[in-house]
Amino acid sequence: MLAPQSAQQALACSRRAAPAPAAVPSGRPGAARGAAAGAAAAPAAARQAAAAAAAPRQRGALARAAAAPRAEASVRHGSVVGAAGQRYGVVVGRFNDLVTKLLLEGAYGAFSAHGVPLDSVEVCWVPGCFELPVVAKAMAKSGKFDAVVCIGVVVRGATTHYDAVVSAATSGVLNASTDSGVPVVFGVLTCDTMEQALDRAGGKVGNKGGEAAITAIEMANLMASLRADGLAAPAWGPAK
Repeated sequence: MLAPQSAQQALACSRRAAPAPAAVPSGRPGAARGAAAGAAAAPAAARQAAAAAAAPRQRGALARAAAAPRAEASVRHGSVVGAAGQRYGVVVGRFNDLVTKLLLEGAYGAFSAHGVPLDSVEVCWVPGCFELPVVAKAMAKSGKFDAVVCIGVVVRGATTHYDAVVSAATSGVLNASTDSGVPVVFGVLTCDTMEQALDRAGGKVGNKGGEAAITAIEMANLMASLRADGLAAPAWGPAK
């Protein structure tokens, strides 16, 4: 009978019988990562090569497009020279007439300088800016005027009357134009002081009455051009 094994002999036997640990791949730890990065970089390199090959074709297409005739937009402007047979209306507020008279003189000068004889200009005086729109709309809807200019001056005071008059005059003049299809030009000064108003009636800021007259000529010519080509509706009033 064999003698029992000692504990040390049994432990040695178990160690010899145990399976060997899996072999660790040789090489540096970053080798696997480098191989993966190389594999990922391959498609990127292919894309770059394809883009480089396509670049000459793209440049050629752009060059051909630049050399081809380009369609141009139709752009028109109204002339600032009065046309034969045109008539203009001017409505002037008498309130603050120290300034409105100067504005009217500026309008006269602009009409004359831009080829509109003064006998083709009809001037109507009204009490103030609040009354400008009703007369301007009536003149515009008469069919006898190519444009109407509204001239007035509102100077801020100590009450809210200024805001009410400015709002009514502004919206009223705009509505006179859109309700008639005839340009009605806003030549009303809305100032904090009388000094500001005088500066804009021939003073250091120019004459806004003259500017309004030039605007009327330009708009009258633009609307006439559009209507002659059938690109704008006729004025919605009696025929001129």
